Amino acid sequence: MTHGPQPTGMGAGAPAGPSDPVWQTAPYAVPQQRAAGLAAAFDEPSAAPEEPAPPAPRKPGRDRYLDLLRSIALVRVVAYHLFGWAWLTVLFPSMGVMFALAGSLMARSLNRPAWGVIRGRVRRLLPPLWVFSAVVLAMMFAGGWNPVKDPDHGGTWALVDLINYIVPIGAPPFPWHIGSQSGLLEDTWAVQAAGVLWYLRAYLWFVVASPLLLWAFRRAPWPTLLAPLGLTAVVGTGLVSIPGETGNAVTDFAVYGSCWVLGFAHHEGFLAKIPRYVAVSCAALVMAFGLWWASGHLGPDGWDLNDIPLAQATWSFGFVVILLQYSPSWQELPGRLAKWDKLVTLSNNRAVTIYLWHNLLIMATVPILDRLYELPFMQDERATAALDSTYMIWMFFLVWPLIGLAILAVGWVEDIAAKRSPRLWPNGTKPKRRTSSRAGHRAK
Repeated sequence: MTHGPQPTGMGAGAPAGPSDPVWQTAPYAVPQQRAAGLAAAFDEPSAAPEEPAPPAPRKPGRDRYLDLLRSIALVRVVAYHLFGWAWLTVLFPSMGVMFALAGSLMARSLNRPAWGVIRGRVRRLLPPLWVFSAVVLAMMFAGGWNPVKDPDHGGTWALVDLINYIVPIGAPPFPWHIGSQSGLLEDTWAVQAAGVLWYLRAYLWFVVASPLLLWAFRRAPWPTLLAPLGLTAVVGTGLVSIPGETGNAVTDFAVYGSCWVLGFAHHEGFLAKIPRYVAVSCAALVMAFGLWWASGHLGPDGWDLNDIPLAQATWSFGFVVILLQYSPSWQELPGRLAKWDKLVTLSNNRAVTIYLWHNLLIMATVPILDRLYELPFMQDERATAALDSTYMIWMFFLVWPLIGLAILAVGWVEDIAAKRSPRLWPNGTKPKRRTSSRAGHRAK
């Protein structure tokens, strides 16, 4: 019997919370979505008569500021999907940030032939998805789901739609209810688990479109940057309605398209050429418009921007502009942030795994916590009430060890997909080398 409160379900535009989607990583030295050294590359020459001293060369490595942003985005995605707090979408628009970081890395990668870059991105994305899909589909089938007989996805097309568990070009089918509320998992677990795949679909569309988008951006930066906002004003406000999952896919592409192109602008130095006070002032006006629009179009969850496409697009756009304008391009996390270095590195190296599995693992905390009600000292009414009132907080703390177990169990697939040696816990700690006695004798 499920006692505690249940996590909030994910909407069609919910975050998240993606190899770069925000994920995949390039070689460890260059994590996804980080373009290091841009500020130095686009500094204006000095007006002084003397020739300015050349800047000190930057050591190659990850841009830790961008790494930190992605880690924050992932934590926010987990918190949002657990607590369902609408204000989190305003506090930190994770998906806009993640798409912008992915766009920056994609622009960097497109210095190489486009087809090879696209193939590499897709290759890094699919194997982790296949492992996740195999587990989720096995659980659905074991629970008695038959896609052909599903009232929402029935018929031959349901079998065709299953291909989206292999290549996420559309929406995968799943049962809205499976099992029972008194079962091991709450009966909407499949919706929670498979709902996150919308992000992979949007990411894949952006990857495929990136060569054309980058070509257009380099020739007409402002129209390319602002066009997705205009498209959102058309398809995200009801002015033009596109039915079904095609409409959802087009809306997602429009809502986050400007954030993706902002990643191009960051990498190309376009943002660095705009005076900061101008960029921040304009961004603030765009964000203010987003909040104004949201205030008149509140959805069933109030200020949840995931339900208000135009507000989500404009708020995310302005938010990302400010974040990237103040990007310090850290080579190392400074001050007190340095103590989080290993966790930031781990989350960036396993961003795909964390994103794919977190919602299912949130659901898995419920049957574990429910065992607490069976303990002898929990038979007291006050103890039971105390657990009831803090149940979701315990879920939040418990989901992280479960995510850690998922990283150990399947995270290494990300390394295989990236053609690297598998690593169980890639937090940046270098393994100690063993020196064999034979090698020691040779050294002597």
